[in-house]
Amino acid sequence: MQTQVLDVATGSYEAVHDLTSVCARFLADLDARDGLLHVWVPHATAGLAVLETGAGSDEDLLAALRELLPADARWRHRHGSPGHGRDHVLPALCPPYATVPVVEGAMALGTWQSVCLVDLNGDNPRRQVRLSFLAG
Repeated sequence: MQTQVLDVATGSYEAVHDLTSVCARFLADLDARDGLLHVWVPHATAGLAVLETGAGSDEDLLAALRELLPADARWRHRHGSPGHGRDHVLPALCPPYATVPVVEGAMALGTWQSVCLVDLNGDNPRRQVRLSFLAG
């Protein structure tokens, strides 16, 4: 298994960060052929999603998450900024992992699919993402 940890500046606002090109570069640098790319976010308040980006889907995801997980006082988990408890629920909806098949060195994603980091937590402006490739 080959692995690498990325540092991602997520800023202090809700965001979807497209990691697809970074994942592709990781595989190219390894001269990967066939196997599995596993993407892992070691944080309790961030997750991953595979979705279309650039056509509004990323903003739609954030809007849906705002509706499902409002940043208000309903949450029992109360440290951090107001509504921070919702950030700890996010990984139940956008899990902290994704596994993508790799075929002949390329991720076997659909035409419009991208691997994205989802971060609602403005209290933590930097994230780590671990990429691991397991050859088949």
